[in-house]
Amino acid sequence: MELKLYTSSFCEPCMQTRAVLAEVERLVPDARVTERDVARFIDSAEADGIRFTPTVIVNNADGEEVFRAEGVPTLQQVLVAAAKAI
Repeated sequence: MELKLYTSSFCEPCMQTRAVLAEVERLVPDARVTERDVARFIDSAEADGIRFTPTVIVNNADGEEVFRAEGVPTLQQVLVAAAKAI
């Protein structure tokens, strides 16, 4: 399962989101976080419809989006999304 994290430079909420996703990776063996800076991955950010940072997108094994959070998600929100993605 892929968890995409879109970030930007000097984004305090992005740092908080990294900590949440690190805990998800620790708790969910199949979770894999991919971080993308919106300034460096413009095409990818546009394709995923990113409007704010941080944005977290959780995709299932088929690549379908099952969860999106704009802003800092809670650990519980991401764990529920991970359960849906498995």
